[in-house]
Parts: sequence; C-alpha cells; structure tokens
Amino acid sequence: MADEQNLDNQNPETPEHSEADVAEDLAARVQSLEEQLAAAQDQSLRVAAELQNIRRRAEQDVEKAHKFALEKFAGDLLAVADSLERGLELSSPDDDAVKPMREGVELTLKLLLDTLARHQLEQLDPHGEPFNPEHHQAMAMEESTHVEPGSVLKVFQKGYLLNGRLLRPAMVVVSKAPADAPPSIDEKA
Repeated sequence: MADEQNLDNQNPETPEHSEADVAEDLAARVQSLEEQLAAAQDQSLRVAAELQNIRRRAEQDVEKAHKFALEKFAGDLLAVADSLERGLELSSPDDDAVKPMREGVELTLKLLLDTLARHQLEQLDPHGEPFNPEHHQAMAMEESTHVEPGSVLKVFQKGYLLNGRLLRPAMVVVSKAPADAPPSIDEKA
C-alpha cells in the first residue's frame, strides 16, 4: 500500500497543469510560431524581390555600358569629321590642282562616317528642318522670307546621336520673320 501512495504522490494532478492550461499554452505557442513563420516568409519575399531588382539594375547597367562605351571615343572622333568637312567646304571642286586631294578627303570622310554609323552614331544635318531644341543649339537668328520662321537656315556644326541619345547638338542659325513683314492673322486677333 505504501507503494500505491508513492505512485499517487508522483503523479498528482495539480490545478497548474490542467488540460485547459496546456491547451492554451500550446495554442499561444502555435500562434507565436505562425507569426514568426509569416514574418520569415515576408522577409524571404522581400529579399527575393530585392535580389531581382539588383539583378535587373545590373543587367541595365551592363547594357548601358555596352551601348555607350564608345561615347567619349566617338566624341573625340567628331572633331576629325568636322575638320574633314571644313576642308571640303574650303576647297574648290573646280580646281584641278586640288581635285585628287579633295577626292581623297571625301573618301576618308565617307569611310569615317560609315565606321561611326556601324557603331550606332547617327549624324544630324538639320538644314531646312524645323528647329528642335532637343537636338539643335541655336547660335543666331536671321530674318528670312524664303522659309518658315523657326526653320534651320544654316548648320555651323552637325550634331550626332549615339544609340538614340544626343552626343552633340547641331549648332544652327534659325530663321525668324522679317521685322517689316505684315503681322499674321493670329497676331491681329
């Protein structure tokens, strides 16, 4: 009988360990673990999204580096093209003494411009076109009755685009209406 009393004393059911308390503790632990799991999943999604953004930005940076790696070099070559064009402008095509040299300069300029075009460098020669402030730099305005006001009359220096991005604006003279011209219908209104 003493053994039975010892067994009863070893497993007494106390109010601290009732089934309801154990169930509440377990429910609280489950709730806490579920919250921790949700927070970890949220953090995992955020990290994955950030990694994807970093990867996309890196790919864009590499693409831009490939596209515009030649920007400085191409900009330096534009002075060579300008010099060849000026040489052609200043030499007379009718002078037999400079005709062979002029042909050589024309071929050299064509070769240079073809090479630049193969590397997505596009020449802007806006003569006669409407003035575009995104691609042209107005150096002066000149009165003209022959063209619409706001048109390019002269091109001092051609502009260039590299992969669609402005490398150098065209330096131009823009037309304006003569001062003594009669006002247009819009100005009278």
